[in-house]
Amino acid sequence: MAEQKQQTLTFSLQETKELEMKKALQEVYAALTEKGYNPINQIVGYILSSDPTYITNYKNARGVIRRIDIDDLLNALVRNYLGL
Repeated sequence: MAEQKQQTLTFSLQETKELEMKKALQEVYAALTEKGYNPINQIVGYILSSDPTYITNYKNARGVIRRIDIDDLLNALVRNYLGL
């Protein structure tokens, strides 16, 4: 009988958190786009000011983005931009 190799599956809480943030941002981006806003400008405005009114309530986008810690988001954005 052939020997089977076992692989240990690992996961990173950081990777899971970043995937959740990415999904949330994609939802917010889609809602802003559907409402006719410039989603990049609106999201940047929210990040810089922490003012949730930059984000529409449409499809609960404001609630979705408020679940993301802004410091964690900035950290992930910089790491991804630098390819780290």
